[in-house]
Amino acid sequence: MTNHWIDLQNCKTILVEGSNVAENHPMAFKWIRKAQENGAKIIHVDPRFTRTSAAADMYARIRPGTDAAFQNTMINYILVNKLYDEDYVLTHTNALFLGDEAFEFKDGVFSGFDAENHRYHTETWGYQLDARGKPRVAKSLDEPHCVFSRLKTFVSRYTLETGERITGIPAEQIRQIAEMMAKNRPGSILYALGMTQHTTGVQGIRSFTILQLLLGNIGKPGGGVNALRGEPNVQGACDMAVLYNYMPGYLNSASNAEPTIYDYVRKNGIADSRYLVNTLKAFFGEAATAENDYAYTWLPKRNASKDYGTLPMFEDALAGKLKLLWIVGQNPAVTVPNLTLTFDAMAKLETLVVQEIWETETTAFWCRPGVDPKSISTEVILLPAAFFMEKNGTISNSGGMVQWRHAAVKPPGQAKPDGEIVDLVFRKVRDLVKDSTEPRDEIIQKAFWNYTTAEDVLREINGYALRDNLETGLKAGDLVRKVSDLRSDGSTSSGAWIYAGVFANGENLSKRRDSQTDPGGLGLYPGFGWTWPNNMRILYNRASCDRHGKPYPGSKAIVWWDEKAKRWAGYDVPDVPVLTDGPGTPNGQRAFHLGAEGVGRLFAAVYSDPDEKHPGYPRDVAYVPKDGPLPEMYEPIESPVENVLHPKVKQNPMLKYPRVASHQPIGTVADFPYVLMTSTVAEHWCAGSTTRNIPWLNELVPEPVIEIPVSLAQKLSVKTGDWVKVSSARGELTVKASVTPRMQTIKADGQEVTIVWMPYNWGFKGLSTGPSVNVLTIDAVDPGAGTQETKACLVNVVKFRAAGARSETGRRRTV
Repeated sequence: MTNHWIDLQNCKTILVEGSNVAENHPMAFKWIRKAQENGAKIIHVDPRFTRTSAAADMYARIRPGTDAAFQNTMINYILVNKLYDEDYVLTHTNALFLGDEAFEFKDGVFSGFDAENHRYHTETWGYQLDARGKPRVAKSLDEPHCVFSRLKTFVSRYTLETGERITGIPAEQIRQIAEMMAKNRPGSILYALGMTQHTTGVQGIRSFTILQLLLGNIGKPGGGVNALRGEPNVQGACDMAVLYNYMPGYLNSASNAEPTIYDYVRKNGIADSRYLVNTLKAFFGEAATAENDYAYTWLPKRNASKDYGTLPMFEDALAGKLKLLWIVGQNPAVTVPNLTLTFDAMAKLETLVVQEIWETETTAFWCRPGVDPKSISTEVILLPAAFFMEKNGTISNSGGMVQWRHAAVKPPGQAKPDGEIVDLVFRKVRDLVKDSTEPRDEIIQKAFWNYTTAEDVLREINGYALRDNLETGLKAGDLVRKVSDLRSDGSTSSGAWIYAGVFANGENLSKRRDSQTDPGGLGLYPGFGWTWPNNMRILYNRASCDRHGKPYPGSKAIVWWDEKAKRWAGYDVPDVPVLTDGPGTPNGQRAFHLGAEGVGRLFAAVYSDPDEKHPGYPRDVAYVPKDGPLPEMYEPIESPVENVLHPKVKQNPMLKYPRVASHQPIGTVADFPYVLMTSTVAEHWCAGSTTRNIPWLNELVPEPVIEIPVSLAQKLSVKTGDWVKVSSARGELTVKASVTPRMQTIKADGQEVTIVWMPYNWGFKGLSTGPSVNVLTIDAVDPGAGTQETKACLVNVVKFRAAGARSETGRRRTV
């Protein structure tokens, strides 16, 4: 989230796309209702009519996988009709930056495409640079090679009529939504897995950022692009590097392309090197010195050309390359798409370690129905873990707020908190390698590891002053108070730089619960918990002000330049590089100062910002999506229609699928004529490992169903409660049908597209069992994020006429 949950009450428009927030985030939905009471307009865009749709002022039914086309159509309409915020665009985006004249987009691909290797050479994706290496700036938005003109040309193909042909949303409704968002500002965009679980997930989110920058909706109360994380601590897990390509605090993880720290800095920038040094000091303590490059050599270096995501792990296991897999708090035997591959892969492992609170489908994969346990030699070890109410520690919510949770009860039996389990295993491994002379064991031998409680870990994450510092006033041993306390000379440490300050002055600020103090009446409550970075509640809030540092008219003031005090001030912590650098300085105009350009990026250009103090090294390096600097519409891997925009390039050209030909078949519309989308239900949680063991929740929703539109039910002679067989190119299952107007056919490019829906919360363990929809789903992934395309695949549905009902496991238990 750029903003936070309570801030939703300040919105004048809320676009919810790819999320059923009313059911999946019910406590947060009250702030949307509050905004509605204040006159805000709520728009819901989704293939399925849900409780969110029922609460919205406008509902638009969209064909799965076409979100980028919908957004680009709105962007085009806003540009053509000059509904954008011109002052904001000129001040806070790269609209005037001149792009490389050699850049082009033609027939579905950007310049530099290497078809044989499914990759782009991005040399033409940059800017025209001046003698200092800075982007050249156009005199007006009309210059043909400036970013604004390039964006305008790019989206000009997305007329209202074209948008309707692709998405199925009527052209007039798209126009109404664009007008509503443009005329009711500030507005927020909320999204969840309905946007990300596509092979164009990154590009869909990019289109959100472009739209919100054009409307001037970033950095303001009631604005933003806000991800609704699917679990309470998904944000915290990402902050702490659950993603293989990041270190804590979203520093890029080291690869074999950066064997030395100097190589790392050349690739990632001087700015990141400061945070890297602090991370290494937290990892290795006194063993990390300037003389040994702060122990950078000990960091494992991933293969820069290899994908270490979840699905490639199982593919490596299938190929015999992965011997041991340790799974913590995950149940991939339910949640991973294309379960046939997943089960075959786990059967090839030598050892599977599962850290869980229940015996799940993953721990019991070797004895699942229909399988001979003797045929599987994988050793499975179950480490009993504590439930969230049985352990102390923090959670970080979608808005980056860190909150401490106290244990309510002790864990039963031998169950232990996750941190204690990891600690025990690490200490045992360190004992085993203490006398080793193998270089690979140095990282274990030299690691600084001295924890007793969860708060010890949080202190290390916060960071320490390791030497006295006159400038900051910190003494050796003091806990740092803010990000700017961190130094690049090894005199401070921080396990995750964005959390620097959560334990300021020795106080665990995540325990604070001041729900009364709200400066400005904006719902900030700075004394409740602690939000990264620096307890800032709205990111990029400098962009809420014009070039002179004054809040934009029509926006609620949150920060501003105090001319008398000669510093930035406000109700929130100002998001500026230096508090005393005013609007008349370059720093005072960098509303997006953690980016290489310092402004919002309508075009995600290749750019390294030169550092004048360190010749030969960049100050910062811009991130560029793998599949293009502008968001383009590509069809899902399994799609019932052709690509209207470029028929010869139907899918994302960066995709490599199938990756394992023996296990990844692709269905055709001739055999599988309907589009399946999946999601969760309010009554069950993710894989259902916990909720399907709670009887009263099973009473509410006892089994999975497939929701089908009335038109399909009539075609199949099916009524609610009848059994149907659902099949895809990867598997089949039987389940009861629910005939409902929530699902309807959509007309796309002149043809009827029938969409059906299933929940993914079931498996063969627990009190309530049922078939897992992921037997059917496809494991094609977004080339940038590695997120699976579980929101769109092709299936067939037929009435099941045999006596008795069977799931894909061969049996069903009724609760």
